[in-house]
Amino acid sequence: MILSASRRTDIPCYYSEWFINRLKAGYVLTRNPMNHVQLSKIPLSPDVVDCIVFWTKDAANIIPHLGTIDNMGYKYYFQFALTPYNRTIEKNLRNKADIEKTFIELSKAIGKERVLWRYDPIVINDTLTINYHKAQFKRLCEKLSSYTESVTISFVDTYTKLKTSLIREITAFEISELSAFIGKTAKNYGLNAKACCEKADLTTYGIEKASCIDKAVAEKVCGCPLTLSSDKNQREGCGCMESIDIGAYNTCLNGCVYCYANNSVATIERRNHSHNPNSELLIGTVANGEKITERKVKSYKEKQIELF
Repeated sequence: MILSASRRTDIPCYYSEWFINRLKAGYVLTRNPMNHVQLSKIPLSPDVVDCIVFWTKDAANIIPHLGTIDNMGYKYYFQFALTPYNRTIEKNLRNKADIEKTFIELSKAIGKERVLWRYDPIVINDTLTINYHKAQFKRLCEKLSSYTESVTISFVDTYTKLKTSLIREITAFEISELSAFIGKTAKNYGLNAKACCEKADLTTYGIEKASCIDKAVAEKVCGCPLTLSSDKNQREGCGCMESIDIGAYNTCLNGCVYCYANNSVATIERRNHSHNPNSELLIGTVANGEKITERKVKSYKEKQIELF
């Protein structure tokens, strides 16, 4: 299986100790985000975990644990979102110059093919203009191109519960102008540009459709073919392969104003306070009488045929 850690929260940044404890224990418990009383026990043996996909905006806290993960035999790569926003947009992240250094440190430690850069999501407003993004994207390409092989973009989505004047709809003209610049600039720096879940076809600008949980990347990391299938549970336009996510909504402390995974600051703080690094669950505990179902998982590594 492919283990996703996690689309729902920043496990590398805030819950690394818990994650390592679950690997050592050999399993993790998760709650169904749509039905709180449904709990699953997910085996985490390296025999069935083909690849771990980490999602993060700051990998500093997990870097000290990578040796342990390596020694246990796990294969993994990072989706590392690094944008040029300050704390107006991403309220609780460290200084971006320091996070850029962490990106480079991570790449030097595990290899640039395993650190996938995300310039994501793209927010445009009176301050974050098209020209601002052009200048910052070029600067980051120049700084990071020796430490990654690709860059994935998306344009911010507006949705009902998003209540902020900092984010507005992005016009088709703006998408076209910025995509043309991104495609050309990424190519100039030797980066493969991809777009995540964009309705518009950006291939004319040299930006291909992204598969963030990517079969080719996972196979390269694992060193063998994988019989993976598309993930039908993701939103329209997603090119990801099937995975199991062990995160939980309303637990990320990054404070990004565009985030779809959190309801309110109060909810996040309350749930974070119920986190125990030694718990089977990321948040809270198992109540008396709650039923736990063991999830059936398997490796998707193709077996080599032995010749006699």
